[in-house]
Amino acid sequence: MAFHQLCTFETFQQVSGRYGYGENFRDVIEQEFTRIKGITYLDHAAATLYPESVLKDYCRDITSNLYGNPHSHNPSSRLTHDTVDRVRYRVLQHFNTTPEEYSVIFTSGCTAALKLVAESFPWRSHTESQAGSHFCYLTDSHTSVVGMRGLTSSRGVVTQPVSPQELENRAKDEAQVEDVICQTPHLFCYPAQSNFSGRKYPLSHVKGIQARRLYPACAHQGRWFVLLDAACYVSCSPLSLQDCPADFIPISFYKIFGFPTGLGALLVRNDAADILKKTYFGGGTAAAYLSGEDYYVQAANISDRFEDGTVSFLDIIGLNHAFEALYRITGGMHNIQQHTFGLARYTYMLLSSLCHGNGRPVAHIYTEGQFDSPITQGAVLNFNLMDSNGQIIGYSQVDRMANLYNIHVRTGCFCNTGACQSFLGITNQRVKRNLQAGHVCGDNIDIVDGQPTGSIRVSFGYMSTFEDCQKFLNFVAECFVEKPVTVDQERLQELKRAVAASEDSNKSPSIKITNGEVYKGDEKKPTEASLKGFQLRDSNSHGEAYTLTNIYIYPIKSCGAYEVHDWPVGPLGLLYDRGWMVVNGNGVCLSQKREPRLCLIRPQVHIRMDTISVPLENNNHSHTRVCHSKVCGDRVETVDCGDEAASWLSDFLGQPCRLIKQRPDFTREMKKRPSEAATSTSLSLVNEAQYLMINRDASMSVHLHHSGSFTQQGKLTCNFHICFLSVISRFRANLVIAGVEPFEEDNWSHLIIGSTQFMVAGHCGRCHMVGIDQDTGSKTKEPLMSLSAYRSGKVTFGVYLTHQLTEGSTAAANVLSVGSLIQPKPNSS
Repeated sequence: MAFHQLCTFETFQQVSGRYGYGENFRDVIEQEFTRIKGITYLDHAAATLYPESVLKDYCRDITSNLYGNPHSHNPSSRLTHDTVDRVRYRVLQHFNTTPEEYSVIFTSGCTAALKLVAESFPWRSHTESQAGSHFCYLTDSHTSVVGMRGLTSSRGVVTQPVSPQELENRAKDEAQVEDVICQTPHLFCYPAQSNFSGRKYPLSHVKGIQARRLYPACAHQGRWFVLLDAACYVSCSPLSLQDCPADFIPISFYKIFGFPTGLGALLVRNDAADILKKTYFGGGTAAAYLSGEDYYVQAANISDRFEDGTVSFLDIIGLNHAFEALYRITGGMHNIQQHTFGLARYTYMLLSSLCHGNGRPVAHIYTEGQFDSPITQGAVLNFNLMDSNGQIIGYSQVDRMANLYNIHVRTGCFCNTGACQSFLGITNQRVKRNLQAGHVCGDNIDIVDGQPTGSIRVSFGYMSTFEDCQKFLNFVAECFVEKPVTVDQERLQELKRAVAASEDSNKSPSIKITNGEVYKGDEKKPTEASLKGFQLRDSNSHGEAYTLTNIYIYPIKSCGAYEVHDWPVGPLGLLYDRGWMVVNGNGVCLSQKREPRLCLIRPQVHIRMDTISVPLENNNHSHTRVCHSKVCGDRVETVDCGDEAASWLSDFLGQPCRLIKQRPDFTREMKKRPSEAATSTSLSLVNEAQYLMINRDASMSVHLHHSGSFTQQGKLTCNFHICFLSVISRFRANLVIAGVEPFEEDNWSHLIIGSTQFMVAGHCGRCHMVGIDQDTGSKTKEPLMSLSAYRSGKVTFGVYLTHQLTEGSTAAANVLSVGSLIQPKPNSS
């Protein structure tokens, strides 16, 4: 078969496996990457490309929202803080881990993350009484990894480069018994994927080193930590830290998304974080320090501890939009891996089979395998071209010709001298002689004494196409092959057979991931049951009985109240209360503080609205996008309620929004649990506690205290009943009681409503949100000022409650009803 017949899409499909991400792949690429029209970009391992929608969405975001310094506490700063935290969760979700297992420390890039580890690792120098630390790295490592030895050498640490062959050939059959006496810390660094050849090293090496089974850990006692350089790997491959629990993982986000640049992260396993010891401390990293004394206490939070000064928060916000675009276009990293590997394998097969007219091969490809599987090989192809006499053609000559054809490749040693020396057979002495001859890293001196100093690398990204491969291969054939162009048919068939064999042994279905994780929701609806047996206390004997006058639920957090007469108690409080919430385009919870018009949205339960409806239960078992957000500093796991609800909310509020629901199997415990509570208290998306109760008489007192409530003749200035109900609504309580002296409930410890027992969990401190009119969304300072004036500066109003269950009872077996009698128990004090 002639070369031009092999450069067809039909041939490509036979060997590539998965291509694209759906029927409209070509259209999406043309819409999102218009700037590369006429350009063949094959340098994705250096920096991939960003879709244009990312910049549009990002610019819309930062021009519509006010983002302040996250170290302040004003509303714009809180928005930044919450958005940055939301992005941290998204990073962890992308790598299939949780905040309980790993922390995200934002840096300026992978190199800065490596430097942070080098400076903070507790290196020990060798003494007569203790063994010294070893800093070990795979020889196929990036310059930034090898450069860590500049710091370790000055501290008397043994530096030990390890070849890929030594790593396994000198391994032990079994893990070494942990030495409890010798706890000398050692660090081993290796790349998940070589940035030179694209070779993927087994992720299982992480556990092999930690267990001291692999060399060099098996040869040295102590505690071994693993730094996995994932910068090249994660650009086109999924990384699950559940399977690969490395201690430190440095990354650069532009390698994955193209934008933002200048932003990376160090992912730190929380169990290993405490060994890192900082010397310098910057703004935001201290719990306390003294300027006049050598006294410093580091921040408790791992991320805060190591992020000196203010993080690049606008870039981090841009990262959120990059995640959105990547998953929207591709569906996830598994699909990207299949797509890019197929392009690389096809290019490898044809380039390695391409011959001059005299039968000599055109390319010398630097690889350990034959592109059998994406498990062992990334979307990187490294090679040098040869003339018909078998002589290497200098990479600078190839690069100049490629530029004329608008083909963008990378040449040189790619900041990986170890791999370059290994593949090209360059000795240490030759490196030094080349330097004397004038060759330095990054220049265009490609041949010294007839020997190459570097090579050519092509690499693919998720937006690369078959046409990119086709144009590159045609360029090589046209410019560097002595005619007639021939193909080594025997080798080509051998490679095709190898591909077929690998397909049979590595069959795996493509995985559709909408947000780094798939989830099937199946929530069991609590059943309503008849009232059962709590023993009531005697009614109060001084005047009107204490009664429950109003019950409100707020199905969507910060939206309007839904008043009910009878309502079941669920495991998290009133059934369906704050089960949903609205988040902005970055996944940050919206409250009336940020969006007062939320109060104009009036959710109703069991009544189908004309405008938009969502199911109370999620029993359809379909894949549902899992989202992470925060409520009052707590991480919450939620599921997305779909595009229809998102579109409705976005149109109403005039900004990108989504409706999310607390994930049924997610448990969020109350932080300020009453000391008498026997068990933990689970919460919905409420702020502090399961219930908020207020007193009608206290509300009336605050309302009447406001100077504008009466005329000089002592008559009310407004329709008192309407104004009073407006005040009640501003305090957004679940339960309203009557027959109680103003603020008498502040001194209660327990109460029974109907047959349900409650414990008082604390007082509700009020903020300017009570100034939002729940009927119009307009703001005023008067309610908070009136409360402060009436209570002599105190701004607490209402008490938090948690329900108490008798042995063998469930929350769903209780129903609250308006008119129920209330039996309080005052504090003993």
